[in-house]
Amino acid sequence: MNADVKPQVLIAVAHGSESLETVTLANLLRRAGLPVIVASVEAERWLKGTRGIDFAADVRLSELAAHEFAMIVLPGGEAGALALARSLELKALLIAQDRAGRDIAAICAAPALVLAAHGLLEGRRATGYPSFRAQLPQWIDEPVVHDGHVHTSQGPATALPFALALIERLCGPGVRAEVARALLTS
Repeated sequence: MNADVKPQVLIAVAHGSESLETVTLANLLRRAGLPVIVASVEAERWLKGTRGIDFAADVRLSELAAHEFAMIVLPGGEAGALALARSLELKALLIAQDRAGRDIAAICAAPALVLAAHGLLEGRRATGYPSFRAQLPQWIDEPVVHDGHVHTSQGPATALPFALALIERLCGPGVRAEVARALLTS
């Protein structure tokens, strides 16, 4: 890959996606200079997130032509994660991403309700929102867990350290440190 070309990231969202996680992940990844596409699995781009917060996706997932992403990111929120799991288009993208060994990241309910539901966590350590721990094959009680190219996190309070970990994965420790400094965190 050309060093000047930043890896492209897909954040898949739906009605009921956890608003704090969605915005934190998109905001921090973009602060790192990564091209981020927020794509709705719904028929519309305007979505009702959690806590009465609405947001707009950049595109509908169905509008994206066959495309490879350096990373696919899934925010949680139980209703949103269930909607993501129902998307056959997203399922196909995730399976292809996994088979190619490209990065997949999920937080909160998404590791259990999407990744585990599609068999993408078999033989892998993962974390997620604690109430979904029984649905994860190898639950690890840590804020952020990496197992190869699959990255998981527990919930809204871990969204910031999770985003920083994803930045480090895609851009290296220097960019991670620069973004963290600008946020007044480490």
